[in-house]
Amino acid sequence: MTSTSPEHIQLHQSMAVDQNVNADEELLLPVSKDDESSDRHNLIRLGASFFLFGLINNVLYVVILSAALDLVPPATPKGIIAFCNIAPALLAKILWPYLLKGRIRYTRRIIGCCVLSVTGMVFVAAFEGLGHRLFGICLASLSSGLGELTFLQLSTTYPVAASGHAVGYFASGTGGAGVAGAALWWEVRGLGVTKGVAVSAFLPFVTPLTYFFLLPASSMFQGTLAPSSAYTAIPTADPNDASDEEADQTQRTPNSPVETHHRKRLKVSLTPSDKLRLVKPLFWRFMFPLFCVYTIEYTINQGIAPTLIFPVPDRSTHWLLSTFIKSLRDYYPLWQLIYQIFVFFSRSSISVGLPALPTRLLGLPAMVQSVVLITLALESAVGILPDNVGVTIPIVMMLIAVEGVCGGLAYVNVFYRIGQENHPEETDDEYTKERKKQEREFKIGSIGLSDSMGILLASMLAVPTELELCKAQVRRGKMFCKTL
Repeated sequence: MTSTSPEHIQLHQSMAVDQNVNADEELLLPVSKDDESSDRHNLIRLGASFFLFGLINNVLYVVILSAALDLVPPATPKGIIAFCNIAPALLAKILWPYLLKGRIRYTRRIIGCCVLSVTGMVFVAAFEGLGHRLFGICLASLSSGLGELTFLQLSTTYPVAASGHAVGYFASGTGGAGVAGAALWWEVRGLGVTKGVAVSAFLPFVTPLTYFFLLPASSMFQGTLAPSSAYTAIPTADPNDASDEEADQTQRTPNSPVETHHRKRLKVSLTPSDKLRLVKPLFWRFMFPLFCVYTIEYTINQGIAPTLIFPVPDRSTHWLLSTFIKSLRDYYPLWQLIYQIFVFFSRSSISVGLPALPTRLLGLPAMVQSVVLITLALESAVGILPDNVGVTIPIVMMLIAVEGVCGGLAYVNVFYRIGQENHPEETDDEYTKERKKQEREFKIGSIGLSDSMGILLASMLAVPTELELCKAQVRRGKMFCKTL
């Protein structure tokens, strides 16, 4: 047995003190330029990934609506296309967050959404029967609803600053889908329905490619955006033992956002009572403002905008307006184009660096839109604007632009604010970290049904609104709505 001299003990104590001092100094070191550069690069990849997620997820929805006239026989009401394009998405947003338990398997969800989208578009392209095409549209709609839910939930798995960045770019991508989808169908519709839709069927493959090869993992942020220990991977079961609801252990590439590990299983699952407790405080702050915005703007777009018809501008007196309004049928597509452009701009507000709205002001867009709705309804019914197309048309353009800005701001700010809540703390244990993660995923997922419910309500309000406004115009001798 060897003895330890006092000098030897003193040496070890001195070394231990030096190691502690060095560790403390390392904690105080500023973030290196290499880490900051790495974070900037990863933020670019993160933003590009979520922009593509939003763009591809929503673009088929727009393509189907744009192609509605070509997809069904002339005698079939076009509203059936709109219904099949929104109802399955609404079911996904209502049922999925509330019925599923445990951890989200992002890889399987994203691959599943891709398969649903491609299968749906193949049905639409390959079959001419109305039933087959409506079934295909329902599959694509289900994929869109589940996809939006999945990507918003995925954004919450990143550190708080990166999470807001991801939501901002996802919202920007969904806004761009409106313009891109309409433009895409305009270009491919000359190929016919079969070939045009078949071309669109390749777009969903962009999503899994982006997920596996472009999207950075949360652990790749090393500088000021580095995830703290609160964001370390939660222990999960061995892939051969884990159930579908507990962990996503599908093999991934190094770039994919969840790494494969073999760790001890942590069983954490929100109960229905937990979810009810979480969703109650969200109703007035987040869900109701978003529901109001979507109800108002889709009532405008589907019920009021089709009746905003004016004389065709004369080229000799209104040469600029006459360049893009050549017939009465040009008004409605013009209103939709203006709306989509300004939705894109406003949904991109956070991604271009503008500050987010405070939570207490999230109801403001709906209030402004209410003024727009009343003004446009009065103009359609009784004609409150000047009887001069050179003045009236620009005013209507401005009002519809404001409608689009408000709609986009409501969407991006609601999801941004909800995504910033309840992030983990350094002192949390592993169970608390996983529970907070599932709570964030559930809360941002539960908000999604608000916009779909608003669209559904608006679709029921739009038909009688359009009919009554057209009758009011006829009573005052304006017959344009009857000639279309």
